[in-house]
Amino acid sequence: MPAGRPLSNLQLELLKLYSSDISEADLLHIKHYLARYFAFKAIGDADKVWDEKGYTDETMDQWLNEDEAPYGNKDSD
Repeated sequence: MPAGRPLSNLQLELLKLYSSDISEADLLHIKHYLARYFAFKAIGDADKVWDEKGYTDETMDQWLNEDEAPYGNKDSD
């Protein structure tokens, strides 16, 4: 992060958390929960795009069976 740039709200909250002495096990649990949160958020965003574009299971099958799949971007020629 460049010097002079303020910390994000997430960074500030994590600093508060890390200022206390927590166990390694608790730290691993927190990392796990954060990873799950961002994974579910990404899945939700991907589902939204999937629905907006009208993709289907057949779309995915087609992509998986192409040699160089453009992953739905027909303008990528």
